[in-house]
Formats: sequence, C-alpha cells, structure tokens
Amino acid sequence: MPIRFRHLAVVSVFALLASGLGGCGTINEKIADGAGDYVPQWLGGLPADAPPRPGTAKYEEFMKERERKRLEPKTDPAAAQQSPSAGLSAVH
Repeated sequence: MPIRFRHLAVVSVFALLASGLGGCGTINEKIADGAGDYVPQWLGGLPADAPPRPGTAKYEEFMKERERKRLEPKTDPAAAQQSPSAGLSAVH
C-alpha cells in the first residue's frame, strides 16, 4: 500500500507543477504587453530611445515628427563652410 500512495503523491506533485506552469504562460501573455514598459533597461526592458507603442497619442506625434524630418532637405554643415572652389580647379 505505501508504494501506491507514494506513486499517487509523485503524480499529484507533477500535475500541480504542470498546471501552475500553464497558468503562468497565460498570465504572462496578457501582462507582458504593458509590463514591459516598466522594466528597467538593465533588466531587459525597452531602451530609452525606443519609439512609443502604436495606438497611443505619443505614437501619432512621433510619426508626424519622423515624417517632417524625412521631408526636410539634408544639408551638410561642413560643405556649407567651405567655398565652392576651395578643393576644385577650373576645367576649361
């Protein structure tokens, strides 16, 4: 009789652990979307320069600013300081 009780106890412990692990998987799936914003970067959270999440007001502002930067002309500050004929000779 003690062998059957021990076998039942071992099976019960494994069943309890398996159901607990399955419960953690479903909880983490629902919580991970929002909880990731509060985890520090050194612990594996989002970096400081990560864009905001889609669907938020900050995301719309971010996308407008990104589009504005994309459309503005690029200027090279080093080229603007040099004279146009500083590095080139005339071609005749």
